[in-house]
Amino acid sequence: MAGVLHRARRGTAAAFAAGLLGLLLSACASSPVPTPPGPSTIAAGLLPADALLLGEQHDAAEHHVIELQVVQLLVARGQLAALVLEMAEQGNETGYLPPGATEDQVRTALGWDDKAWPWSDYGPAVLVAVRAGVPVFGANLPRERMRDAMADVSLDAQLGPAARAAQQEAVRDGHCRLLPEAQIAPMTRIQIARDRSMAQTILKARVPGRTVLLVSGAAHGDKLVGVPQQLPTEVPVKVFRLQAGDAPSDPGTYDAIWRTPALPEKDYCAELRPRPKPAG
Repeated sequence: MAGVLHRARRGTAAAFAAGLLGLLLSACASSPVPTPPGPSTIAAGLLPADALLLGEQHDAAEHHVIELQVVQLLVARGQLAALVLEMAEQGNETGYLPPGATEDQVRTALGWDDKAWPWSDYGPAVLVAVRAGVPVFGANLPRERMRDAMADVSLDAQLGPAARAAQQEAVRDGHCRLLPEAQIAPMTRIQIARDRSMAQTILKARVPGRTVLLVSGAAHGDKLVGVPQQLPTEVPVKVFRLQAGDAPSDPGTYDAIWRTPALPEKDYCAELRPRPKPAG
């Protein structure tokens, strides 16, 4: 969601990815999976689905490794219809590029903003898709449409009252509770518009019998307030949350949660809060 983007050093996550991939293809109804810091029961059998939403924590390096390996698996099985990304704007895509396109051509096609989204985090998965002839779509609401979204009161009706209130609270938190209250409703409309933009892109990319993979922040995958709310009910969709650490999560908002090691604690809002004036 809009707000402060967090970054952290890269690491490895091969063990976690291997377990995740097994879950994605498991035929069991559920499976106890040991995940740090302790065991948890994760719903399995996430595929097949028209859309698989993989929600990350942006600053968790392990999550980017898992995303890469999920893309590799779906490509190897011939199951990946498209890779859809929050990290690029809607209207940008690689479908017209040949599989042998250069890395610079791919970045240009997606209008990639490396300052916001380091290419080193997402580029490997993108290139696997491109090399396999699978289109990659930007799905985020274009910046030039955000002002119109803020004023579009019809977006308020895209969520029920309880879900809209929950989304407004998430907007407050996502902006370090520093936004004036008068801006909460307009900023919530942007969030709803972003989820709708991602849903529209998923629908555009659908291929019968194959799966569209959306990589986004975990909040966009929330089944109660996020992208799933903007998809037609007849579209089979599964949501898998990647979560660093053992913070509690509402199991009703995701089909499964995969936990990776906790990140060092850091107050990302500290630099945005007003500094106290010196005494004297």
